Amino acid sequence: MTTNILGRAALSVILLSTSLTLAKALTGENGREHILFDAGWKFQAGEKEGVGGTPIKSWSYANTESAAKGIPDTDSGSLDPNIKWSVAKPGQDTFAHKKGFQWFQTTLPSLDGPGRILRFDGVDDNATVYLNGKKLTHHEGWNEPFEVSLDSAWKTDRENRLSVLVENTDQAGGMGKAFLTLQKTDDPSLPASPAYDDKSWRSVHLPHDFVVENEFSPDSDPSHGSLPTGVGWYRKRFTLSKGDMGKRLSLEFDGAYRNSSVWLNGKKLGEQKSGYIGFSFDIGSTAKFGEENIVTVRTDARSQEGWWYEGGGIYRHVWLNKTAPLHIDRDSVFVVSEPNGASNAKVGIKVAVLNEGKYLANCRVVNSILAPDGKEVARIAVDQRIPAQEEVQSSPAILFANPKLWSIETPNLYQLVTRVEQNGKIIDSVTTIFGIRTVKFDADKGLFINGKSVKIKGTCNHQDFAGVGIAMPDSLLEWRIKLLKTMGSNAYRCSHNPPAKELLDACDRLGMIVMDETRHLGDTYGAKTSAGTKFDDLSDLKALVIRDRNHPSVILWSMCNEEGLQGSAEGAKIFSAMMKKTKELDPTRPVSCAMNGGWGQGISLVQDLQGCNYNPGGYDQFHKNHPTLPMFGSETASEVGTRGEYANDEKRGYVSAYSVNAPSWAQTCEVAWKALGEREYMAGGFVWTGFDYKGEPTPYAWPCINSHFGIMDECGFPKDAYYYYQSWWSDKNVVHLLPHWNWKGKEGQLINVWCHSNAETVELFLNGASLGSKAMPKLGHLEWNVPYAPGKLEAKGYRNGKLIAADVVETTGEATQIVLSPDRTSLKADGEDVVMVSVSLLDSKGRLVPFAENEVTFAVAGAGQVAGVGNGDPSSHEPDRASKRKAYHGLCMAVIQAGDKSGKLELSATAPGLKSAKIELRVK
Repeated sequence: MTTNILGRAALSVILLSTSLTLAKALTGENGREHILFDAGWKFQAGEKEGVGGTPIKSWSYANTESAAKGIPDTDSGSLDPNIKWSVAKPGQDTFAHKKGFQWFQTTLPSLDGPGRILRFDGVDDNATVYLNGKKLTHHEGWNEPFEVSLDSAWKTDRENRLSVLVENTDQAGGMGKAFLTLQKTDDPSLPASPAYDDKSWRSVHLPHDFVVENEFSPDSDPSHGSLPTGVGWYRKRFTLSKGDMGKRLSLEFDGAYRNSSVWLNGKKLGEQKSGYIGFSFDIGSTAKFGEENIVTVRTDARSQEGWWYEGGGIYRHVWLNKTAPLHIDRDSVFVVSEPNGASNAKVGIKVAVLNEGKYLANCRVVNSILAPDGKEVARIAVDQRIPAQEEVQSSPAILFANPKLWSIETPNLYQLVTRVEQNGKIIDSVTTIFGIRTVKFDADKGLFINGKSVKIKGTCNHQDFAGVGIAMPDSLLEWRIKLLKTMGSNAYRCSHNPPAKELLDACDRLGMIVMDETRHLGDTYGAKTSAGTKFDDLSDLKALVIRDRNHPSVILWSMCNEEGLQGSAEGAKIFSAMMKKTKELDPTRPVSCAMNGGWGQGISLVQDLQGCNYNPGGYDQFHKNHPTLPMFGSETASEVGTRGEYANDEKRGYVSAYSVNAPSWAQTCEVAWKALGEREYMAGGFVWTGFDYKGEPTPYAWPCINSHFGIMDECGFPKDAYYYYQSWWSDKNVVHLLPHWNWKGKEGQLINVWCHSNAETVELFLNGASLGSKAMPKLGHLEWNVPYAPGKLEAKGYRNGKLIAADVVETTGEATQIVLSPDRTSLKADGEDVVMVSVSLLDSKGRLVPFAENEVTFAVAGAGQVAGVGNGDPSSHEPDRASKRKAYHGLCMAVIQAGDKSGKLELSATAPGLKSAKIELRVK
């Protein structure tokens, strides 16, 4: 299948053969403003007084045979008097790990209204709520907070009896905490009130993850990183000029985790349940002009959508958007491009212009294409008449010569500048970045980009990092992509949720192809999709596809990951609805998912590509049974290892870095990659994972607080397996020895020495004496058992008889000095930009000391601050948001963040007994 689909329209066309710069092509006034809204927020963790409300401390509960038995009386609100009742407290496992139904009942205290709200922190698993016999709501979802309005059934002349039918579907079950409260934003004790006093709240700059600031605890969910979650409140003051009156205004949130509620000047704008998809609210009718506005955001991270560390708070950008009433629907712009022969390109454009004014508007819609060098290569224009309160779509097509194709090696990017003109002035303008390329998946030959065979050498990744949690600044996202590219990786799977837009921007610029993945199969917000899940909304999926469909880096859509319904007819039905919706919005890319079971059934029968999680032994049989369905490894390997450790240690929570450990469902890096690399019909695959991440400690539990799956640790420091992939994925000459050569007390004992390399032969030397030369097996590694003697162990790699690379590990002395290595020396003065500073502890001869664990303290003078720290130790319980960190195997890291003013930034690092280090950075 290919992505060569192009829309056309018969229009009055202006095609320019001459080249014009963007500055020359665009004249007049542009009414659109897209304003970054990340600065100036106040933050407070925890529920606020008056919002939590009066807690319900005790319930009566009773078992019932079915959901239908014992419905409360509609007059008295009482249940069947023959039911045998017991007393329960919130959080009690009243089901004793048994499936079934129970009634819970209590009498609510009096409360003057209106605005009476009952807020449940969670019910395990599903709940139907009645007040005085009237059914108010049915809620499904394990421990999901939800609210119920009580006013419609509230009685002022007698007691109010609350009844809740709870269904438990698995394991423990019962009633969580519940609170009775009033939703009155004019009460100055409530944070949503404009009169609320937030002087005690601290200032934060977005993006922000408040969960990563908490202390690790064995009592918190280990799957989510052993960090307590909670509620986070944000407030921001801003002023709109009187000149903004009449404009279309909106607040746009790229991502907030999760169950977000937003108020402006005390009026609730709306909610967003998912923590992974962006959302926006129109504020034109609520905002004040020429005076102060206050936006309030409440995020509730106490329930989860996944089973990994998910953080909490407003962790992506926020924007203030301003447009004229006549404007481009920004999400409507869709560019479909493809080469047209050897020397031409066809570009199809879809765009909608919306007239929210009072009168008919005559305008011209102009689309200009700018080449990678910024020069205009083509333009097309159409005159339109747009009635008031209506939208008019157009689908022009442009042909131009000598396109520069986008590829992994040469990621050439074009710009489509779409503008609306009236009376010679620009009323609105939107710039869309795109690339020109073809993508084809072949069932026998794998993936082709622009007709060239490409093996997917990918990694799966979650969206958290040492020091900052899920609140990764744009520069950190790009830095991570660069690290993966240096390793030889060419593909990125967004596991298991929509990524930040800025990550895809980096992939576009750097040449990294992407498997873009939605969070949920169907319309659900739990970790997995249960039978009976609806799929008639799919609004989150729609938002993802519309947002990301212009990125040339995105080559396929993934609808889900390892769902229990994946091999069933119901799973196929939900997937088919999602696939239909996706192709309506973007017919140019294949649709797939990641399956770890049910191959050949269910979703396998309706998708474009077969994604295979693990099970390399099943590739050949599936290909034989389904010879026309392209295949790829949607999730592979899951090798576990800890940087710098060479023996398993369950007590300390460390796993040997030799590539010999994998969970029962997974494989080591060599087994996994050989199965893909040796099969032409396999398009390649995505390793689980590129980086360690918080949560899912495997194979050990506490004291581990993050995974061991990464090819790099949580700071981006390479593990030894990194060099296996670099050997067979990149065009670099690689020789890498492991382990280190500091084994005091083991003199004469055999040390298992490995070498990762892409040389033809490797010769090993100990203190100058050759230990023999060996031929490197394809997609493999070499081993020697070497009697330990202090000194120098060296490997030399040869190809065609010539030395191509060498590596040395030496017995070092004690650490004597600190060395700081920033990834760059300048930052933007935007309050967000970060520099990653690697910290190495070296001996007197400048060699990394592999056992050094000195605590390093950081100090910043000038235009910035320490945003976070880390060391890659999966069992470290030191805080991420701090100014000091112990080294782990000689390394740690400081994330240095710019302020919002230009100037010099000086970072110093000190440790007792070590020579300190200092570097100077420029913020501008």
